[in-house]
Amino acid sequence: MQESGEMYLETIYVLSKDNANVRAIDVGTEMGFSKPSVSRALGILKEEEMVTVDESGSLKLTRKGLAKAKKIYERHTVLTELLIGLGVDEKTASEDACRIEHYISDKTFNAIKAHREKYSNS
Repeated sequence: MQESGEMYLETIYVLSKDNANVRAIDVGTEMGFSKPSVSRALGILKEEEMVTVDESGSLKLTRKGLAKAKKIYERHTVLTELLIGLGVDEKTASEDACRIEHYISDKTFNAIKAHREKYSNS
C-alpha cells in the first residue's frame, strides 16, 4: 500500500475515534484535500477492501483496514513520543513521525518499541 492510502486509513481511524459517522468530506477537510482527490483515494481503498461506505455515506474501516490503520497510528504515536523524548518540539516530532511511519521496517519499529518499554519502566 502506498503512503497516501495509509494516511487516509489513519485519518479515518483517528476521526472515527471521536465520531462514528465519518464522511468523505470530513476526511477531505482534515487532510486538506479536494473532493475529487478524496473520492479517488476512497475508491482505491474500497477496491482493496480496506473501507466500506454505508447507505448514509459513512465510511467504515473493514477488519483489514482497521488493522492497517491501527498499525500506522501506533507507529505515529510511538515515533512522536520518541522524538519528543529526544527534545524535538511536538509539532516537528509529529510531522517527522508522519513521514517516518510509512517507511520504517517492522523489525526496526519493533526494536524501538522494545527499547522504549525496557527503559520507560526503569
